[in-house]
Amino acid sequence: MRDTVTKSSGNVFIDLGYSPEEAAILQMRADLMADLRKFIKTKKLTQAKAAELLGVSQSRVSDLIRGKWERFSLEMLITLATKAGMHVTLKKAA
Repeated sequence: MRDTVTKSSGNVFIDLGYSPEEAAILQMRADLMADLRKFIKTKKLTQAKAAELLGVSQSRVSDLIRGKWERFSLEMLITLATKAGMHVTLKKAA
């Protein structure tokens, strides 16, 4: 049996069948969550310390670390990234 390999569009959410608009938002959310997890890991913050810094509960940080993306709006992730000292910008497509 031979598996079929399909080339990615560059956005996994489009590949999964989401509309381009929804896929763009989901990709932004995924990228921000990854950046926040990397920030917490790089700074060697405990969940309690990260919660204090970000102004959220420890359980929210746990959700973030565990990748529970459905629990975070794009707006909330931008707020958390800003509190972490990140500069969030939107790039125009070429």
